[in-house]
Amino acid sequence: MSTIVIIVLIVAVAAVIAGTAYARLAKRGGGNRGASLRRRFGPEYDRVLARHSGDSRAADHELSERVRRYGTIEAHPLPPHVREQYVTRWAAAQERFVESPQEALAEAERLLAGLAQARGFPGPERPDEHVDALSVHHAHHVEGYRRVHAAAAGLSGTEEMREAMLQARAFFDALAAEPTGRTAGAGKHFGRTGRDRTHRPLTHDGHARRPLLSPRGNAKGREAL
Repeated sequence: MSTIVIIVLIVAVAAVIAGTAYARLAKRGGGNRGASLRRRFGPEYDRVLARHSGDSRAADHELSERVRRYGTIEAHPLPPHVREQYVTRWAAAQERFVESPQEALAEAERLLAGLAQARGFPGPERPDEHVDALSVHHAHHVEGYRRVHAAAAGLSGTEEMREAMLQARAFFDALAAEPTGRTAGAGKHFGRTGRDRTHRPLTHDGHARRPLLSPRGNAKGREAL
């Protein structure tokens, strides 16, 4: 066997070994990335995976792209009076739930959307970006947000609406919470914040408007939520 043939064979074998090693490393790296994304997104990962018919590579790509686009969003601080007005409107919506659950959920959805935008997320007028960005920072609440939307549209029964309102409350608390290291002040315990009736509630863009829901309610209704 000639020297040239031997050299060619050696190069070919080396190329095969290198290719196999690279493939193994790439697969291992992809597996690590998938596990990291699954931990970060929780149920949202399963939802995206199902939408891609179980294709984990496609799901990982989509969620990695979300992190790249929205991972650097930092929560904007809320002026205390703005937070208080959101808390007041939320309390009114929660009390309204006993009498008109669908109206209460519609208001809850508006408050969540407005509060998210006030904290620096894309607004609800861009629904895909709005939810995708929230999923990066509030992965364990975003499915509940979808349920609130469905319930507000009348696509859920009474029990589903009650569960949606509970999930909405958890999401509201997460959005309204002070970032770590800030003093919480009046917004620390959202459910027990006193109401300042001298302030008119604000829309997400900061403009004053009349309350959409009556603050009437009873103790039984508040305890139910």
